[in-house]
Amino acid sequence: MIGAAASSEAVSHTCLCELKRSKCQQLATGSGKRKPATVHCKDTGHMNSRMAASSSRVMLGPLVAAIDQGTSSTRFLVFNAKTAELLSHHQVEINQSFPKEGWVEEDPKEILQSVYECMERTCEKLTQLNVDISNIKAIGVTNQRETTLVWDKETGEPLYNAIVWLDLRTQSTVERLINKTPGRNKNHLKHKTGLPISTYFSAVKLRWLMDNVDEVAEAVLTHRAMFGTVDSWLIWCLTGGKSGGVHCTDVTNASRTMLFNIHTLDWDPELCKYFDIPMEILPKVRSSSEIYGLMKICSSLKSGCLSGIPISGCLGDQSAALVGQMCFQEGQAKNTYGTGCFLLRNTGAKPVMSEHGLLTTVAYKLGRDKPACYALEGSVAIAGAVVRWLKDNLGIIQTSTELEKLAASVGTSYGCYFVPAFSGLYAPYWEPSARGIICGLTQFTNKSHLAFAALEAVCFQTREILDAMNQDSGIPLTQLQVDGGMTSNRLLMQLQADILCIPVVKPSMPETTALGAAMAAGAAEGVSVWSLRPEDLSEVTSEKFEPQINPEESEFRYARWKKAVQRAMNWETTEPISNGNGETSIFSSVPLGFYILGSMLMLIGAKYIAGHK
Repeated sequence: MIGAAASSEAVSHTCLCELKRSKCQQLATGSGKRKPATVHCKDTGHMNSRMAASSSRVMLGPLVAAIDQGTSSTRFLVFNAKTAELLSHHQVEINQSFPKEGWVEEDPKEILQSVYECMERTCEKLTQLNVDISNIKAIGVTNQRETTLVWDKETGEPLYNAIVWLDLRTQSTVERLINKTPGRNKNHLKHKTGLPISTYFSAVKLRWLMDNVDEVAEAVLTHRAMFGTVDSWLIWCLTGGKSGGVHCTDVTNASRTMLFNIHTLDWDPELCKYFDIPMEILPKVRSSSEIYGLMKICSSLKSGCLSGIPISGCLGDQSAALVGQMCFQEGQAKNTYGTGCFLLRNTGAKPVMSEHGLLTTVAYKLGRDKPACYALEGSVAIAGAVVRWLKDNLGIIQTSTELEKLAASVGTSYGCYFVPAFSGLYAPYWEPSARGIICGLTQFTNKSHLAFAALEAVCFQTREILDAMNQDSGIPLTQLQVDGGMTSNRLLMQLQADILCIPVVKPSMPETTALGAAMAAGAAEGVSVWSLRPEDLSEVTSEKFEPQINPEESEFRYARWKKAVQRAMNWETTEPISNGNGETSIFSSVPLGFYILGSMLMLIGAKYIAGHK
């Protein structure tokens, strides 16, 4: 349990000479936008050491903010709606708890508090820059998907920690659900949901909560329970909570629950019956770009100025990145490197069902009366999380930047391969029994080779997804657009180009997930300060990484990786064996169980032989 519309008026911006000139240039040029504002900053002397005698002005159009609530951190960012340049932001890390092996939780109250803190700090920064906060015309929300929450609508209190998307506690629930399908087929619901029955998705997490948490079961029975992913929790709280908060989600988040029909674009009664989940606890499904409700924040806070601003955009983080990368044309694709790794390819107005282990998902629906757009998606559970593992669990690095330096110091894994299947393997395998392995070790192998192997692992996993995507679409991708925190690692980006044998293109402005949410919010009917017409979209400068090794070497390394993946399979049974106290037995791991049992028999045999000498 958890513990305690809008006008496009220009805004004058005073650029104090005490602020560095680079800050002025950042505000002026952003990241290579189409029509950057012009800033001049000249020092005409000081009346005293604290006051500039003169200042310059930059003309800003309407502003749009975005809440970006990810797995490891929360951010609040403010963009210029006319140029798409980022003006200011603040970030707060989120704590994760691991109550048992394979369990991953976060505190819903901490998530909410982190949003408030980011808003407050960002508003303070804008005020210091003499930017008028009242010029923020809309707020978008983007969030970690599939993470599952249940709360009491009367008290506003969460009834359990948020179960994070990569949590594995529902393996036995998944096994039970698959067993009741014809032919034990994990794709039994795919024709409606686009998804396999997996621990990844929200419905099995919600089913686990209803089966195992008394407070949740009671709240469902007494009609007080509300279910939602992180977007629903935040929007409900920010629009009033128990005092009239709006309980909604958008089509992209809903499409990750396994309760949503991607063809009818609504909750499906048959799916809800299959999981035995009452439809009354589900949020109302809305488009990704419309006014859901108005912000309500304490007026005594700096961020109280945001009260009354419409929340008008909502996209799951990977859909938001697709929009932020402006992949609006069928066939365009992007890969986001965060805690996990997520490659989405726009398939247009019709859902395409994968024959090669990919997911079919709703990419976006940018308006109530606009058509939905779909995507094929390949999901990798562990990407950036491998950096945290090397830092927190092994202690071989102190910061993420050290990983790149270590790997670059050797420039090779020296035959070492790392399969970070800490939460099983997602696309294209969907194999929860897999576990992480490191193989190909020699006496020469050191931590630098392991660091290189960890980066290669992210690239190999992306290659597997891209191969599946090319097979499903029949049209090979000619370049890959990338974003996310790990793209700051230049060695990783070069490795990715080498392993894919196609160019990798990274935008100069890396905050594409938040940008996508801001675009959806600013374009909403009743706000209309951000045009999504292709001719009006700002051009984005980018950096391109070209392949630098020959394809034969790339194929050789990839074949070795595939060999390592096969060795990672079938390490765990899918249904843990309990010892009667709710704890998992050591025999839940079949190889470990045989090893221990064999060792015990050998000891007994040795004792018996010794006693008869």
